[in-house]
Amino acid sequence: MSRTRNVVLSLSLLLSPAAAFAATNVNCNGAANVEEFRYSWRIRGAIRFIAGLMFPTSGTGNLKTTYPREGEHSITSELFVKPERGEAGFYAYESQMDESGNQTLMTYSGYQWGNKTRKIRAVFDYVKRLARIHKETPKGVENTVKPLPGSENLRDVLTAIYYLRQNAGTITGPITTTIYTDGQEYPVVFRPGERRTFTMDGKTIAARAFEIGDAPGGRKWPGGVKVYLSDDARRIPFRIEIAESFASLQLDLKSIESCGFRLEAAK
Repeated sequence: MSRTRNVVLSLSLLLSPAAAFAATNVNCNGAANVEEFRYSWRIRGAIRFIAGLMFPTSGTGNLKTTYPREGEHSITSELFVKPERGEAGFYAYESQMDESGNQTLMTYSGYQWGNKTRKIRAVFDYVKRLARIHKETPKGVENTVKPLPGSENLRDVLTAIYYLRQNAGTITGPITTTIYTDGQEYPVVFRPGERRTFTMDGKTIAARAFEIGDAPGGRKWPGGVKVYLSDDARRIPFRIEIAESFASLQLDLKSIESCGFRLEAAK
């Protein structure tokens, strides 16, 4: 990152409501086009006890977004969670968007705990309105092609979170859209939720929840997402809750590892 961009970011942090947090937790030595958050995670609810008999129930997570450099035209977002040191397994999500962040180009999700594993990748062709899906499970490999629904762009969990971060300031009511998960599309609603504060390093940071849940009618989405975003222009995701059919994960922010992100928003 150039000296000028470091100065711009430093000034923006001083003017931000989250400045006290950012000043002590941001590592500005990362790549200039990379945003990276580190989390702790745990399985929530009664399932925690049951899951603990078979799978890890806590660990660390990493949310990384790589923005396009000069001559590049796509954004990549990755969420990887793993158990405590010494235990095997993972949950992984990956998305690729166009440089505007409005069109999902590829989506991937996978997990492996013990002998349970699943990996699904879908590549979207908006010209031909097709999704090319590659699925791997213990039963084997399956490749399918299916038509994309309607004419709208699709989102997955990560591109939905990206959209919420980009538009949090203007979302005042429910927004109906489509989520693509595990090779299937589901009607969902984005809606603003409650406000709360987070305390880190002795500093109090204001944030607001945004939820992604089932839309009335249509196929029921076997999942759900809630993300708490800071009220400042950087929209830092302090907490992410992801509900899947097999588990419900809560990720809580511990540190920011790279500050080469959302510079335009921070100016």
